[in-house]
Amino acid sequence: MESLPVPSVQSMVAADGGAHVPPRYLRPRDEAVATDGETEIPVIDFQRLQLGHDEEMARLDRACQDWGFFQLINHSVPEDVVDGMKANTRGFFELPAETKKQFAQERGQLDGYGQLFVVSEDQKLDWADILFLTTLPVQNRNFRFWPNQLANFRSALDKYSAAVKSIVDFLLVTVANNLGVDPEVIANKCGTDAIQAVRMNYYPQCVQADKVIGFSPHSDSDLLTLVLQVNEVDGLQIKRNGTWFPVRPLEGAFIVNVGDILQIFTNGRYKSAEHRAVVDTKKERLSIAAFHSPSVHAVIGPLKEMVAHEDEAVYKSIGHDEFMKLFFSSKLEGKSFLDRMKKL
Repeated sequence: MESLPVPSVQSMVAADGGAHVPPRYLRPRDEAVATDGETEIPVIDFQRLQLGHDEEMARLDRACQDWGFFQLINHSVPEDVVDGMKANTRGFFELPAETKKQFAQERGQLDGYGQLFVVSEDQKLDWADILFLTTLPVQNRNFRFWPNQLANFRSALDKYSAAVKSIVDFLLVTVANNLGVDPEVIANKCGTDAIQAVRMNYYPQCVQADKVIGFSPHSDSDLLTLVLQVNEVDGLQIKRNGTWFPVRPLEGAFIVNVGDILQIFTNGRYKSAEHRAVVDTKKERLSIAAFHSPSVHAVIGPLKEMVAHEDEAVYKSIGHDEFMKLFFSSKLEGKSFLDRMKKL
């Protein structure tokens, strides 16, 4: 469960302004991209969900079935917690290159500064640098990779971790109710040692933006992911019916997406969506993704409440630890990993 070391894209751009793109990053994009206003992903009002509005719950159900993505507004994360996390994300990527190298990923580790899913010396690379940190369970935090040069980093991430976890816990209860499943069924899969990881993304500008990819097309492996836009530069796109749709984040909203594990739990009723990040020609883009998964001890497979008979299960069941090792040792290629989870 490791990623091969790669050069910092941010450092390359700092050296020549991004004018030169090494061959390993060149990946021309020729797929159809929808124009602005052609369609918008669903918007879910968190406060209305908390108040038990049937219409809002039904809207969430449709979003998880039809899109696998939605924007969450009127959520409960305090503005100062969001601002603190944004400031520390910017602060980390503004540190000198030599300082950031102190937090470089080590062999066999997911945590740290670098890139994920680099499994061969000749594969194409993403035009991005990331800082990936395990945040839950608390005992799994590796503070070796938490930058101590930023005075408030640890407290900011700690507050943010707790706040977004609370949102996800409530969303999963609502999801269970929509599915007609006892919320304790999913809660028991998570237990007291549910996994959360936070990935801070830096996508440098690139003069040849149409020839690079910020983050390769993929679906997330988890239950639910919450994405926070740090600055005003857009770049997230989701694939729907063969076309890429740009996501325009609403002010103060989280972008939420269904992960592969939730698709497996629901036996395909809810669907994770393939998505990617593209880059801008003139300005860097920053974002923060918080991933939420069951306990490492959970079994990943269709919930028995979602399949009337065992032979109706679309996906096989394996341990979460094995599932994660397979996912993080694979090259990102759309939803190909989820196809490998299907029963023969």
